[in-house]
Parts: sequence; structure tokens; C-alpha cells
Amino acid sequence: MGSGAPIPTGPGLCRDCGAAVPGDGAGRCAACGGRRVVRHPELGALAIAHMDCDAFYASIEKRDDPTLVDRPVIVGGGRRGVVAACCYLARLYGVRSAMPMFKALRACPHAVVVRPDMAKYATVGRAIRAMMLDVTPLVEPIALDEAFMDLSGTEAVNGGTPAATLARLAMRIEREVGITVSIGLSYNKFLAKVASDLDKPRGYSVVGQADAPAFLARQPVGLIWGVGPALRRRLAGDGVHLIGDLLPIGEREMAARYGAMGRRLFHFARGEDGRRVTPHDDPKSVSAETTFDGDVAAADELVRRLWPLCETVARRLKAKDLAAGGVVVKLKTADFRTVTRSRRLTDPTQIADVILEAARPLVERAADGTPYRLIGVGTDQLVDGLAADPPDLFDERRERRVAVDRAVDDLRARLGAGAVRLGRGLPR
Repeated sequence: MGSGAPIPTGPGLCRDCGAAVPGDGAGRCAACGGRRVVRHPELGALAIAHMDCDAFYASIEKRDDPTLVDRPVIVGGGRRGVVAACCYLARLYGVRSAMPMFKALRACPHAVVVRPDMAKYATVGRAIRAMMLDVTPLVEPIALDEAFMDLSGTEAVNGGTPAATLARLAMRIEREVGITVSIGLSYNKFLAKVASDLDKPRGYSVVGQADAPAFLARQPVGLIWGVGPALRRRLAGDGVHLIGDLLPIGEREMAARYGAMGRRLFHFARGEDGRRVTPHDDPKSVSAETTFDGDVAAADELVRRLWPLCETVARRLKAKDLAAGGVVVKLKTADFRTVTRSRRLTDPTQIADVILEAARPLVERAADGTPYRLIGVGTDQLVDGLAADPPDLFDERRERRVAVDRAVDDLRARLGAGAVRLGRGLPR
């Protein structure tokens, strides 16, 4: 396990063959002689898992081209593009996902750059998802290469504890698909996600109820899912560096300081997460559109018509507990020709105003005098809602927009959907 993981004690499990290993401290598996033994006192009682493919895109490229196995690989566009993914060897040189390609190649000039093949990655992702569903129907995908799993009550059908089933599943993926995965096992989704990041690649880490409080208290606050660089800076300014530093702060004060994320921080710092593993198909986008009674050509009128659509999309994102990493504008001309424009966001969002500000320049560029009969706005690059709208120390306007949006949501929840209307949404 990684250096931040709880000290492994108690009954063990061989990750090479799935056999049980007695809790006598034996370093090897008696069945296969393997040394990859995971131990934890609660190993047989935990059933919530997070499985994450290791360096997914790059691992597939290395699998398909053996000459790349010992070389740093970057999956991405040309010099003006960004890094979509990279292997662990490239990460040793400082290469990271979303890094501009010119910076990545400056850090690792001898890296092999491979253009992404999303169709191939999707095929592999579906194959792995099918293997997950073979062991439990409760699989909640959060990306192409990772998912939560709830294996509660599956012992009889799988012929072993959830911990043993997960070890066999990891071996099957490695054998049949040709890439490795890392597993986190715990009693809720938050800690399962934390555990899966402790020992990458090819890891298997466990966090139980007894050791979670002490384990979390000494971890950096950035370990919490959804705490990005901007929020880390803000927390540091408030004297919060470790998760344990959050414990003296009450829930009400946390919410006042950091909004909805403050409430999540309060509960996560205590190892509490009531979210269930909820199966669903991966939504690729969330969108809304409207057809005009008469064609519209003026940019300001097109933008005005866009606002209620942005509110609808934001509401749907929140209902699905998703955040959008990109915005797409769709326009249809009088002769039914479709025009689309897209933009990637700096941070994932659920806020209608943020969606509008990203969509506005896309509409204004398309408003060249052409009459349009339909306008739509969509969001893609969807991620978990936990990542939505992190605080930005250097953007007070963004902070105000988020605060206003959450206040409006609270009022509508108490008084009804039509209780509050913003000025830009009122008819002329």
C-alpha cells in the first residue's frame, strides 16, 4: 500500500490468485507463493469499491504497440494542443493531464506523442464495464476508465467476499484486456475513491471504519475529491492544511465559508458519505434548445433567448449531480443547416451564469446576419458534481455568481420553482 495508507494488519488476501491468507503475518501466499498480499482487520466486511484503470489511454497504446512499453508516452494533440493522458514514466518528468503540449514536451522531450483514439478507448471501457457487471449490478460509472461498485450481498453468487471478488476481477482485466487497474475498498464512496489513489499503479488499498478518522486527520486537505488548487489556496489562507484541521469547524460555519462544498468538507473530514452507488448509463451531454416563432438574426436577441436554456441545463446538471467541463452552442438556420460552436471551461460548473458567459462569445461569433430558427446550449465533458465550481481566490466575481446561484436554489427549494426570477430572464 502507499505510504499514506493505514498500516496493514489482520486477515489477508492474495492479489495474485485471490486466495485467503491467514492473519499470522505471513508474507507469502501459501497457494501461489505470491507476495502481493493486502491485509486489513475489516477486509471481509467492506463492500464499496472504486476501480480506476491505470493511465488508461497510455496503457492501451502501450498494450497495442510493444515498442512503447519502456518509453514515456503522451496521448494528446500537436504542439498547440494539450495532454489528454500520459503514462507513469512521463509523469516522473512532470507531465500531467491537461498540460499544454509544448510544456509537456519541454519537460520530457524524448516522449512519444500518440494521437488519441477515443473509439478504441470507448471499446475497452465498455469491455471492462461488462466485467464489472458480471460481479454486481450496482456499478456507477464516473468516467470511461473508472467506476464505483457496491458488492454488498454478492458473496454467494461470486463465491467469496467482495474483497476476494475484486482481486479476481482485477486479475481478469489484466489477463483479458491487457491493462492494470487500481482498487480502493471501504464502507462508502468517498473513502473508496481515496483508497484507490493510495497505491497506483496496480494497487489495492483498504480504509475501514475503525482506522478512517485517524487516517484522514493526517492527510492533506487536497486529498478530498473536489478540492482543487483554488480551494486549497483558500483553505490554506484560513489555516487549513490537513483534513484534521477541518474537524474543529462546525457545519454551519463551514457552509457559511465555502457554500455547499463546505458541507461536503465537514462530512468527508469525518469519513461520512451517505451517497449510494447508483447505476446509470454514462450521460455524454446535458442540453436544452428552443425553436423560435420567427427567425432571429441579432446577436443580443440570440443571447437573450439563450439564458432560460442555460438555467434549464444548470438545473438538469444539479439533478444528475454532474458538472460540465465544456459548453456547446447549437444554431439552426432557416434552411435547416446546423451550426455548432464549443468551448472548454477552466473548471467544471453547474452554474447557469457560468454556462451563459462561456456560450455568449460563441453565439456572438455565429451571429453574422444569418437568420436562425433554433438555438440550443449543451454541456459535455461531464464529471461528478463534487468537482463543480471550486472557489477561486483571484476571481471575486465568480464567487459572487456561485453564491447568488446557491441562494436562488435555496429559495426555489423552499418556495417553488417560480418564486425567484433573475432580471435577465424577464420578458421585455
